[in-house]
Parts: sequence; structure tokens; C-alpha cells
Amino acid sequence: MSKGLNVVKNVIMTVLFIAALYVTWTTLSQVPVNELIGYENDHIEDTHVASPIHNDLGVAAKKTVHKAETASASMAETVTALEQEINWSKYPVEKVTATGYTADAESTGKNPGDPAYGITYSGVPVHRNVYSTIAADPALFPLGTVLFIPGYGYGVVADTGSAIQGATIDLYFDTIDQVYNEWGKKDVNVYIVQKGNGEISAEELAALNEWGVHDAGL
Repeated sequence: MSKGLNVVKNVIMTVLFIAALYVTWTTLSQVPVNELIGYENDHIEDTHVASPIHNDLGVAAKKTVHKAETASASMAETVTALEQEINWSKYPVEKVTATGYTADAESTGKNPGDPAYGITYSGVPVHRNVYSTIAADPALFPLGTVLFIPGYGYGVVADTGSAIQGATIDLYFDTIDQVYNEWGKKDVNVYIVQKGNGEISAEELAALNEWGVHDAGL
């Protein structure tokens, strides 16, 4: 019997303690407990609604960075091999100042969603591969000209720019970090592999990357 009374007494004390906490909370904060619970639920719901988007963006960003880093390492190996295996002395040389750019606002003033984002003057989308899109003065290097740039690889002139005048070229990179870390600004001797005819298409660029300049039929 005494054990039963003790249990009842403990339950009553617990209820009184909880009630005291409730009174203290509402008195000090002037926020009813049900509103606090509602706020927490709203916050959780908002988080759950937003988190898939943020998670997707986070995963996509990590994948993009990983791909860019992997591609960058592979590209460096390819460029080194090209420099060593090909006799570049047989090609005409032009000394130029080479800078780097991306498709983003810091280089082009355009952002994703803009119809012209990532599109070069020739209409070819910017591209970084063994044969990459670059910008040059068409008076010196007509559209479609294929250059070999030591440390970068093949550059296909597909773009122009108001600041690209004379012996100046702008090399496309996927990210601004690559521009700063891999290039910056350099004076280099570039090799004129093939002079362009004033135009270049996405299909021709794809053929170059698949077959190479001598087998692409350009």
C-alpha cells in the first residue's frame, strides 16, 4: 500500500514540477508553449523543404569541383605529352600575351540563365578539352585558327573581345580558380597549327577533339 502511495506521490510531484516550469516559461518569455512548438515545427518544415535543394547544390558543387580537378590533372598530363612528342619547330610561331577567362560574370558580365551565357562570338559554346575555345583578334588569328599554347594545349579561336587586340589571346577555363592557379597572365610563344577561314562550328570543334587537327577533315 505504501509503495502505491509513493508512486502516486511521485506522479503528482512530477506534474506539479512540469506545471511550475510552464508557468515560469510563459511568465518570463510571454510566449505560450503552443506557439513555441508551432515555431519549431514551422522551422523544421522550412528546413525540410529547403534542404533537398541545398543538398543537391552542395553535391553538384562537390561533383563539379571534383570533375574540374580531375580533368585539370588529366589535361596537364596531355599537354605535357604533346609538348614532348611533337616537333613544334616546324610550325610558325607568334609571341603573344595570354590571359585566362571563364564564362561567368567576372569575365563576361553574364550569369547562368542569360541566353548568351557561355556562347562565344562564333556561336560555339565555350569548351575546355584538348582543343579548347579561346578568344583572339581575328585580324591576327581568324576564327577557326588552331594554335598550340604551351602549358595549355590546343586553342581554337572561336571568340573575340574588345580588350583582345593584336598579339593578345584569352584562354578559356572552367573555373576562376583554374584561371588564377593554372595560368594568370603569361607571355608565350604560340604555334600556328592551322590558320582559320573566319568561322568555326560546334561540330568542327567536336571533330577536332575526337580526331585531331590532321584527321578532322577541316
